[in-house]
Amino acid sequence: MQKIILTTLNSKFTHTSIALRYLYANMAELQEDTTIVEFSINDAIQTTVEKILVHNPTIIGIGVYIWNVSEVRELLHLLKKISPNTKIILGGPEVSHEPFRVNLDGADYIIQGEGDRAFYELCHSIVDGNPPEDRIIKMSMPSLKNIELPYKFYTDYDIKHRYIYVEASRGCPFECEFCLSSMDEKVRAFDIEVLLEEFELLWQRGARNFKFIDRTFNLNIKTANRLLDFFLAKEEPYFAHFEVVPDHFPESLKEKIAKFPHGALQLEIGIQTLNPEIANNISRPLKLDKIQENIGWLEQTNVHMHLDLIVGLPGESLESFGANLDKLMSLSSCEIQIGILKKLSGTYINRHDIECGMIYSDIPPYDVLQTSTLSFSDIQIMKRFSRFWDLMYNNGNFKRSVELIWQDGSVFREFYVFSAWIYAQTDATYKISLQRLGELLFRYLCDVKNMEVEFVSKTMLDDMMKYQGRTIPLYLKPYSAEFISNQKSKVSGFNKRQQ
Repeated sequence: MQKIILTTLNSKFTHTSIALRYLYANMAELQEDTTIVEFSINDAIQTTVEKILVHNPTIIGIGVYIWNVSEVRELLHLLKKISPNTKIILGGPEVSHEPFRVNLDGADYIIQGEGDRAFYELCHSIVDGNPPEDRIIKMSMPSLKNIELPYKFYTDYDIKHRYIYVEASRGCPFECEFCLSSMDEKVRAFDIEVLLEEFELLWQRGARNFKFIDRTFNLNIKTANRLLDFFLAKEEPYFAHFEVVPDHFPESLKEKIAKFPHGALQLEIGIQTLNPEIANNISRPLKLDKIQENIGWLEQTNVHMHLDLIVGLPGESLESFGANLDKLMSLSSCEIQIGILKKLSGTYINRHDIECGMIYSDIPPYDVLQTSTLSFSDIQIMKRFSRFWDLMYNNGNFKRSVELIWQDGSVFREFYVFSAWIYAQTDATYKISLQRLGELLFRYLCDVKNMEVEFVSKTMLDDMMKYQGRTIPLYLKPYSAEFISNQKSKVSGFNKRQQ
């Protein structure tokens, strides 16, 4: 009997791999000999190897991504040392484009492109004793009509404890030069009727958390409206997450979005830059009027928005980035994720390397290190800025008190000074407790910004004590005699920023 293991290292235990389930769904007669075994990058690699090899597999398929490629290299090394005759097949975005910047030479085969059917065909040829001669197998895009859907292979445990990933389409019509999706030839959609039947089955099994991985959910408005109708017809609670383009919200879509209850819908909106010159540099369409109009409208709904900005785009200075952040903050109070530009193999961002002095790390996640407009020190400072922005603003624990930092000036400039100050106090960006963060913010507002202690303490008490189960921090106790708590049930993740 041939035993086939499908595995990957997810970034967190709570994540699931839709890709492995697609492969499993399309294994045909080999499915009964195939098993999905998932891990996370936080698991000990030798323990992971042990748990894989206990199945005595003939073939191991591994999904490789930017977040796990370093761990996969070690996993591959150990698997081949211990079980050299086991055939190892790699697939996924990190190996679909060259050059490979991590040594994965131990793999027997690498599938480049969508492997839904290709993995089965390769396993079939190995099992039949007719393996291909070429180590790298380049795939054309399969017809979505010929692919078996994966959703029935989410387990009851997955549904109860982990994120459920789904998709209505593949591909992206845009050509943003930093993004692998720009490599796709076209957008392809799954049959919406079949898809809704699958989602209904998930719902009946108890699924209430649907994270769509489509790059442009609101590209096809008819399909988008059908999907929104699916959720609007359901009883709360539920949560649906979509990635959207910010300039395409026709009235029919707005009408549906406006009906969603608080905390049920999250829209991730890739802004990246609001500077037209920089957007043009990276072939990104930028309709500023529409973006401003739609974000302003969404701000009035119950939708939770997650906006993205990127540091280090070709030609963009700190001043330009700061203007982007200030503008977004004037439009919305939502979460703003600040990322650092990465150079992914296969993307066209490399055309700016010489002209814009782009220097990147060859170690995952391939962050930009320096540009003609940002020094290495500038980017290091902005990495810390991003981390402290997550901890102090995006996290939601200090929603109102953190705004005191910039109440009289530029959000970017004021938080830039604050992030430098807090780093000087901690010499760290990780493993800083909530208690410590709050105390540092309190000190900064009172001692550096010279704000009235009573006003600061009242604002921070309102923030820190809004969730049930919390006790008043020691640094606020001297000012809490007249404080009246109005605590709410503690909520998680996406909800926290909305309280």
